[in-house]
Amino acid sequence: MRGHEGRKRSRPVAGISRIPDFRVPEDNPLVGYFAIIAAAFLWGLIGPVSRLALSQGLAPLEIAFFRALFAWVLFGIHGFAKKEINFRLKEIAIFAPFGLVGVTLFYGAYQIAIGYSGAALAAVLLYTAPAWVVGLAPLVLGETLNFRKALAVILALLGVFLVSRATRLSLHPLGFVFGLLSGFSYALYYLLGKRFLAAYPTPRIFFYALPMGALGLLPFVEFHGKNGAAWVSLLVLAFFSTYGAYTAYFAGLRRLPASRAAILATLEPVVAAIIAHLWWKETFSALSAAGATLVLAAAVIGSLERAK
Repeated sequence: MRGHEGRKRSRPVAGISRIPDFRVPEDNPLVGYFAIIAAAFLWGLIGPVSRLALSQGLAPLEIAFFRALFAWVLFGIHGFAKKEINFRLKEIAIFAPFGLVGVTLFYGAYQIAIGYSGAALAAVLLYTAPAWVVGLAPLVLGETLNFRKALAVILALLGVFLVSRATRLSLHPLGFVFGLLSGFSYALYYLLGKRFLAAYPTPRIFFYALPMGALGLLPFVEFHGKNGAAWVSLLVLAFFSTYGAYTAYFAGLRRLPASRAAILATLEPVVAAIIAHLWWKETFSALSAAGATLVLAAAVIGSLERAK
């Protein structure tokens, strides 16, 4: 039933024990909306801050590696302080593949897509993620698919397309394939994350997932010398756009259906475009403004589910 989508509880994966003192927070959709919007804002910092790191001579996969590594330390401090982390081989066997898909595959595919077809097309293909989520959520999570969600996805995809200044896109077959792959792997954050959340706190998931993702990136990373600005940019990405963003995002995902959360998160490229305009003086054209309006409309439509 549509009015009860956000209240469905996911079952823990067989063979993994619960944390006795961990309890899923009571449903509060309004808190969920604010949490996802906060996550989208923090993720929106990735592009502008990464540009600062790149300007200091760092490579894209090097940035991704240190982002994952530093965020792992933060989640570890959080998890051990709250006694939410236990070492169990069965859990590592579950969360490690999540890290390989959500960090190694996601970051790697996205960077390859940028290399072949540019950042604009890569961003558009990355945000096919809501379509993947809305299409797969009925099968994976038992969520309903309705006209309102379908309309929101279409508006969000069109809006992202416009924000990315579609007239400048150049299509390369491998760029297209890896771009879609990045969108699919990003969608798995919503689908797999929703499944795990009923039993496991966020620090526990990422304490296992992030180091595996970083190790998966390591063979492809070329390291460079770093100055103060480079280290600051890496720490900002780790603290705000990874630790902070995923903590807020998972808090929202506990309270909202995965498909609705994915639609709300399409605010991220709008935030990124506005920050890039204010910070780096990048062009924010009328076309980009129209796209931002469509994304905002999609977020509102996707959030207005009628309760029976």
